[in-house]
Amino acid sequence: MNPFISGIALHIGLLGLFTSPCISAATFELPPADQQLVGEPRHITTQYEDTLVQIAWRYNLGYDEIRIANPRVDPWLPGQDTPLILPTHFILPDAPRKGIVINIAEMRLYYYPIPRSGELAEVVTYPISIGRGDWQTPLTTTKIISKVENPAWYPPESVRKEHAERGDLLAKIVPPGPDNPLGLFAMKLGLPSYLIHGTNRPSGIGMQVTHGCIRMRPADIDTLFHNVEVGTPVTIVNQMFKAGWFAGVLYLEAHPPLKEGEMALEKSRDLTPLTRTLLKATKDREDYTIDWKQVMRIATHPRGVPIPIRLKSNKQESSTNHLAMGSHDPGSENYLLEEWLED
Repeated sequence: MNPFISGIALHIGLLGLFTSPCISAATFELPPADQQLVGEPRHITTQYEDTLVQIAWRYNLGYDEIRIANPRVDPWLPGQDTPLILPTHFILPDAPRKGIVINIAEMRLYYYPIPRSGELAEVVTYPISIGRGDWQTPLTTTKIISKVENPAWYPPESVRKEHAERGDLLAKIVPPGPDNPLGLFAMKLGLPSYLIHGTNRPSGIGMQVTHGCIRMRPADIDTLFHNVEVGTPVTIVNQMFKAGWFAGVLYLEAHPPLKEGEMALEKSRDLTPLTRTLLKATKDREDYTIDWKQVMRIATHPRGVPIPIRLKSNKQESSTNHLAMGSHDPGSENYLLEEWLED
């Protein structure tokens, strides 16, 4: 096929994809303080024409999170009837359940709206994009200090220099419109030059592609913008490992280190955060011993979804598992994870 025609077809296909309907943001009833899991495991089988980009968009997931959860699946040619895990089960970050909490390790934003009288407390979660390379998203506690609809973009000198090196001369002010990378809504943080904003390129959601800001899908930032008040606290953390309880079962969620060059490799070898996370989660539950062999397998094969941890009861003389790995139904999430973790 003529390359020019191929390019037009690809552009039209992507345009159709990112203007097509998708599932709205995941909203869950907030569990009690001693419970940390929300959502539930889901799996689907692919259609021949699917790609992981399309499926991520359809189910309001980030690209990297669906790719990491399905490491054996070709992201561009998954094929017909391929079992696929949807990462729709989450352990809440270890942070105050207040305002906005962003965990850059999983590229997700959690919003804890203040419940109205008579309403149950909820948490809403969205996929996001974060900073890349030398523009890492900072870890901090701050707040929303202003909100702007149809924002203009004032790119910093470092960004204009980067564009100039590619032969792309960037204006000092990019007015609102289709060429503005901030999209239609922006919320300024109490940090110079950092925003939570929309985008004119939704294909990059769920990846490290920004200059440090938090980027959201157009529909997601629209909803969040109109629900969040100025003064809302914002907590940004980097938690590769999250642990939490649900119905007496301990779960572990592991994420790969962010792309930070040599520092990423160094961080991947440092299991101190993993140990601290699990010790904190079990400090008031001394009746069980953790299966550290299983924990290490999960930590070294991060899939970004909660996995139940086998616990040995210290009250019994015989060695027994408090919890099996999960269902052995070939279509179940835990079955797929168990197979992949054996590699």
